[in-house]
Amino acid sequence: MGKRQASKAPQDPVSLVLPPSLYLGPCSAASSKPFLTGNSITHVLSIGANPSAKVEGVTYHRLSLSDSVSSSISKITDAACEVIDGAIASKKSTGKILVHCSAGISRSPMVVAAYLMKRKGMTLKVALRQIIQVRPQISPNAGFLQQLKEMEMELYGSCSLEVDELPKREKDRLALFEEPEEQPKEQSKEQANVAAVETESTSREDAGSSS
Repeated sequence: MGKRQASKAPQDPVSLVLPPSLYLGPCSAASSKPFLTGNSITHVLSIGANPSAKVEGVTYHRLSLSDSVSSSISKITDAACEVIDGAIASKKSTGKILVHCSAGISRSPMVVAAYLMKRKGMTLKVALRQIIQVRPQISPNAGFLQQLKEMEMELYGSCSLEVDELPKREKDRLALFEEPEEQPKEQSKEQANVAAVETESTSREDAGSSS
């Protein structure tokens, strides 16, 4: 019974990465009318993979990319960002988009990470954390990861991720991204400086009152 139903619904869970508009999942989701209509998906962006069928009323886009460490992502990330922006802005800004590749593990997560960096101002580590928290099975290949690190360097002048490839086990990937974010750390330093000044002022006031 379960296997027969799988042809009507995604065989692998679909993940909502950026509520309420940006979904990430496998190719099977792109042809699943129950999933697409049930979640009011208006657009589908296929990265490399071709959906087996298209659902009426949904706008489909496709960008060609093979899941190879030597594949260049620079040609498609800008185009993907434009497609995603256009989809979300459609239907009076209530559009929703599914980004998928074959399994939703390497190519499409790379594209979504690039979108979060380019459009949402996230560092690579924060972008991957947001994706992995809802879809821990993702693992862009080492070539994609290196290019994302180079993209981050171009965008922000620094790199937030030290590893050359993500751990193979899900629990290790999750553990890698459990660390505190870089930006809050900087803010905490500023807060610590303010607290130190306030403490020093209080100490002087106490010393003055005691004299």
